[in-house]
Amino acid sequence: MLKWLWLSLLVLVLDQVSKIAVSHSMALFESIPIMPSFNLTHVHNQGAAFSFLSKAGGWQRWFFAGLATIISIGLTIWLARLKSHERLLATALALILGGAIGNLIDRLLYGYVIDFLDVYYQDWHWPAFNIADSAITLGVGLMLLESFSNQEKAD
Repeated sequence: MLKWLWLSLLVLVLDQVSKIAVSHSMALFESIPIMPSFNLTHVHNQGAAFSFLSKAGGWQRWFFAGLATIISIGLTIWLARLKSHERLLATALALILGGAIGNLIDRLLYGYVIDFLDVYYQDWHWPAFNIADSAITLGVGLMLLESFSNQEKAD
């Protein structure tokens, strides 16, 4: 099932190219309105999801990098052990793997993750995110869907 690594690579390339484009064309905290309730906003996240531990003093960079490395190795092993009929789970794992490596690269190179997708309603903004985060979220959603569909088959 390692043939699914092409999807991880696609996520990784799209993520890194978009982050490079944003960081080279926008100043930090610059925001460009795209459509109602959506901006491109260049921010740096030193923490994890929702800026968790972003002000922790620097140790979190290596903690999250180590965690992402361990998770990526585990996902690769899991992906390699899947059966050929487990396509939905393979897609989910490949998306999560590509996203995890995309954010890992940022942490190792810069010490933070580049985020730029800004969804909001009136004055309330969802924490900014990136393509890697989107792939991870989609992958987790597909894993949940797959687990529920397998539950129904077992019943």
